[in-house]
Amino acid sequence: MAARSEPLGKKTPRAKSLRELHRKRHDVPALILASAALLAFGLSLPLVTVEKLFWENRYSVATGVFGLWEDGEHLLAAVVFFFSVVFPIAKLLLLLHLWFARLGADARDALLGWLEALGKWSMLDVFIVAILIVATKLGPVADVHPNSGVYFFTAAILASMLSTQLVRKLAARA
Repeated sequence: MAARSEPLGKKTPRAKSLRELHRKRHDVPALILASAALLAFGLSLPLVTVEKLFWENRYSVATGVFGLWEDGEHLLAAVVFFFSVVFPIAKLLLLLHLWFARLGADARDALLGWLEALGKWSMLDVFIVAILIVATKLGPVADVHPNSGVYFFTAAILASMLSTQLVRKLAARA
């Protein structure tokens, strides 16, 4: 017979998910999924078009990573891939897990700590977008024009940040 750590007849509280605790908040998972869709578009659509004399090329995050890899820039390709693809996806998956999983307060706080750490590292996304904006100022060297991918990527970053703040706020209430 298993030993009980509680008196007979007393029930331990069952851990609840944030979704269960905030039943009327359908905006949170919708915002997380919207961020994922925006990220998918932002990663695959061209971020910039580079024109130099009679040459024109469009670059997306995906084509940039593959191009860097093919040019032998393996470390740079891995850094861009990790911080622009893996970290944002991991952050969104962690947000979904925090929303739907039945977690105790300690486990939820630990995951929020991981989310905060991922959020700090994923700020490299903003840095990459800033570099692209600076690249548009190349002037006489080449004409660089932003494309729709920049806007989708930026919207994904903003939606992800908003999702994180909402989950944090609602977890603090729990």
